[in-house]
Amino acid sequence: MSAKTKIVVLHMKELIYTGIFAALGVLLIILLILMFLPGKDRKDSPAPDTEPETAQTASLYIPGIYTTELVLGSESIDVEVIVDKNSITDIRMVNLNEAVTTMYPLLQPTFDSICDQVMELQSLDSISYDTESKYTSLVLLEAIQNSLDKAKTAEAE
Repeated sequence: MSAKTKIVVLHMKELIYTGIFAALGVLLIILLILMFLPGKDRKDSPAPDTEPETAQTASLYIPGIYTTELVLGSESIDVEVIVDKNSITDIRMVNLNEAVTTMYPLLQPTFDSICDQVMELQSLDSISYDTESKYTSLVLLEAIQNSLDKAKTAEAE
């Protein structure tokens, strides 16, 4: 019986590094399991401190920026309506160049007047406009209405 004794030398520094890396590896595996484990869908369930939406608190719009193209002669401009969950936050004309404002001088003042009224009333009902700019107003109101129709949720319709 020949027994050969083997001596293993472990350095303390190597043991500490190995322990730290092993702990980090276990922590990483646990985090990956928790992240990808099928469970409750957090988007569908309301937060514990919030109430479920009722008819009174249901959102009117899907938040975002909605655009309708408005063609005036050979030029086109975009009417953007920005909405949050329950209100219209901004309305603006995009791609408005000098040629359009020169050809249609009532466009900008009429648009500003309509925007002020819509922002105040949060609706297109009861909007008033000058008889001088009747057709311009109707075209702008139709473009704003088209953008709002895109923004409405299924519950609001």
